[in-house]
Amino acid sequence: MQISVVVPVRNEESTIASLIDSLLAQTLQPSEIIITDGGSTDGTIEVIERLVANGAPIRLIRENRSLPGRSRNVGARNARFDWLAFIDAGNVAEPNWLERLAQNVSNGSVDVVYGSYEPIIDTFFKECATIAYVPPLIQIQHGSVRPRSIVSALMRRSVWESVNGFPEHLRSAEDLLFMREIERGGFRTKREPAAIVHWQIQPTLWRTLKRFVEYSRNNIRAGLWREWQATIFFRYGLLLALCIPAIFLGWRWLLIPVAGSVVFLIARAVQSIRRNRIQYPASLVHNLARLFWLMPIIAAIDAAAIAGSLKWLTTDTFRSKHTSVPNEAQR
Repeated sequence: MQISVVVPVRNEESTIASLIDSLLAQTLQPSEIIITDGGSTDGTIEVIERLVANGAPIRLIRENRSLPGRSRNVGARNARFDWLAFIDAGNVAEPNWLERLAQNVSNGSVDVVYGSYEPIIDTFFKECATIAYVPPLIQIQHGSVRPRSIVSALMRRSVWESVNGFPEHLRSAEDLLFMREIERGGFRTKREPAAIVHWQIQPTLWRTLKRFVEYSRNNIRAGLWREWQATIFFRYGLLLALCIPAIFLGWRWLLIPVAGSVVFLIARAVQSIRRNRIQYPASLVHNLARLFWLMPIIAAIDAAAIAGSLKWLTTDTFRSKHTSVPNEAQR
């Protein structure tokens, strides 16, 4: 079975070698590895070229500046073979990842196979971050998997062509839209719990905040705000409304919405711990320590959701209005 592995990269100097090494160590060797660089400004290109010089079966395509969706489309468009496997930089594949995906399509009855992914937990902060926002495992007929993701997927080239590839204007959420188009297209899909890639999550609170600001902005651009931001807007809108009586009752009234926000955070942190109690069991003391970190992580993600929404409002909306003026004048 001949498979082209497609990888979008940009500024992945510290992680790209680990990913490539894991692909070269597969029990089912990829027929080719196509890496599309979206305009790296660090040493990513040099690392890849060094591996190519050592004989790695890599085709490097350099784009001046492209987002993940376009980088995947460029890679898929240049692939030589009829099966496309997708994985992202920052991940490391299990040695049998590609073989496990491929074994599900050997009889020709499946068009798309989604594997699973596991966060790399090497610090206590990453453990808490995983509990805070990584979707928990779900049970299926033959194992447990994370929700479907393009970072672990194999599909016929014709599937990618039929849905017109990935949206190219988004920094994130383009994969969600792409997978929903596959679902709407009625293609035959399957899940493979044993096809696992390991995923590097953000190592600090600040980097988590920055990443989720971009997620939030692009989530709105993708039209998916009802699935994330809407709940946050409603929750904090209620707390903001509770502040209004302070105009008449004095500043001490503000203690009520402040206490309410703390209670909200504690409740959500406890819920996250309970949701992950089977996969990440811990003692009472350890869970209390988790609670201490979960609250600021959840608060940071909420703040990022609001900040990203404001960024969309002030940047994308303004830009759209600004660029529409000449068009109106021309008409």
